[in-house]
Amino acid sequence: MVVVPRCVVAASLVSVVFAAQAEEPPVWGIGVGVISTQKPYQDSDRQYTPIPILHYENRYFRFLGTAAEVKLPALHLSETQQLNIGLIARYDGAGYSSDDADILKGMDKRKGGFWGGAGIEWQNPVVDLFADWTHDLSGNSSGQRLRLGAEKSWHLSEQFTLTPRLVASRYNSSYVDYYYGVRRSEARPCRPAYRADATINTEMGVRSLYAFNEHHSLMVDVEMTLLTSEIKDSPLVDRTNENRIFMSYLYYF
Repeated sequence: MVVVPRCVVAASLVSVVFAAQAEEPPVWGIGVGVISTQKPYQDSDRQYTPIPILHYENRYFRFLGTAAEVKLPALHLSETQQLNIGLIARYDGAGYSSDDADILKGMDKRKGGFWGGAGIEWQNPVVDLFADWTHDLSGNSSGQRLRLGAEKSWHLSEQFTLTPRLVASRYNSSYVDYYYGVRRSEARPCRPAYRADATINTEMGVRSLYAFNEHHSLMVDVEMTLLTSEIKDSPLVDRTNENRIFMSYLYYF
């Protein structure tokens, strides 16, 4: 009788298993917010946009403001490390109308649009790292964006959380040229034709969250984007950065 030895498969250095998540009731919240944006176009005024906010989240899906995520099963690397993976969608409010600034008069309107893609986040005790890739589903800009970033949350009290972040974002040439380029048909003596190429911007931001109690919370998010020469050299632009402030109040049920 021939005995076939049992094969032994060596375990990997890092064991990756699907996260066993207990069913929890979904999170429901409604509120209001305002986005204050200073775009880099010459002599453009600061824009203020009020928006209603809905926050819904369970173990499979998350929707907050203008962004949504379909959550894929999380992967546990250890007791303190986890990989979160998801399919994401968001609305991008970039763009302008010809009456937004004098330099834009005679320019065709540049529209925002809905974007979709995928993202991954590595949660660990030191700093959370994340990456995502999205593209313009609306087809207005044919844009693509790849982001690599890091953030760290500090719980300074039971009510107050502070989360700074640093992000590098690469935009393809179609996106940069659509929003910052000047077509030959749009060229004027004070606005020469300009074709922009792909670029990598650096974003720095901080998000603060204050929970008055289990029902009421206030969030303030401040972000500044440092622009590279591909954007700064555009005849439409006279700033070195773009900044945004987002404030919101949410009531949770």
